[in-house]
Amino acid sequence: MNGVLVLDKPKGCTSHDLVHRARLILGEKHLGHLGTLDPLATGVLPLVAGEAARLAEFAPTGKTYEACCLLDLFTDTDDVTGAPLPTSLPTSPPSPETIRAACLSLTDVVEQIPPMMSAVKKDGVRLYKLARKGVTVDRAARPVTIHSVEVLEAEWPRVTFRVACTGGTYVRSLCRTLGERLGTGGCMESLRRLKAGPFSLGEALDWTKFEAEGKTGSLRLLPPLSLVAHLPQWKLTESQASDVLHGRVMDAPPGLQEGWTVLLNSQGKIAAMGLAEGGHLKPKKVFMAEGL
Repeated sequence: MNGVLVLDKPKGCTSHDLVHRARLILGEKHLGHLGTLDPLATGVLPLVAGEAARLAEFAPTGKTYEACCLLDLFTDTDDVTGAPLPTSLPTSPPSPETIRAACLSLTDVVEQIPPMMSAVKKDGVRLYKLARKGVTVDRAARPVTIHSVEVLEAEWPRVTFRVACTGGTYVRSLCRTLGERLGTGGCMESLRRLKAGPFSLGEALDWTKFEAEGKTGSLRLLPPLSLVAHLPQWKLTESQASDVLHGRVMDAPPGLQEGWTVLLNSQGKIAAMGLAEGGHLKPKKVFMAEGL
């Protein structure tokens, strides 16, 4: 089983739990995911199966979310599941226009400190595991890019917005930032991932449908090529394919830009991931003879 399975993650389970359950249903040990979603969150969770997992590092990491932020509350987890923190509310709530303007200003966020309730590791331990023990540790800020913010609804004490951002952006932290800018409070009430890399809700299976198709063997995975469709491709001749399988360096074809290239065999399957540099094309990740 090699390919991509896009699930619409239900609320209430961790990404790790969902992957574990999917392994049991599919009978596939080699199954991972492209980006953690919190138990509170729902939406696009791409799973990669078999040899396709070796392509995960090349997949685009951009994400798009729809979030609802509660503006009259700060919590210790920056979402509604956490313990309330002291919050000084204004004498009168901000107007919808003021809320919209503050929300749109989030595009100027260029770095975030990972929240304690995150999957980031500190000395080999997930931060959320430390947080559940009441332990707080120092975390270094990480660069992020907020490509766009669209306000869908703004009515005190909530604002619903859609955000397109780089991978590694924490929407719960954006909610806290919004609350700080408004001088109210801010924590994430709900979160739905609409897109992860090239994969969107339109191709995602809900859990019930996945269980039914997975158990009957009628499930169809997206091809591994969907993970690297954004990269240049070069179709190999039979002799070149043989060279690639043996890891031989070749001359790069004219006009090929430097960087990663998808090397395809005569059947259009992925033979290898090649790195073009200095006029040469070096096979770096080689797959089975029949291609992936």
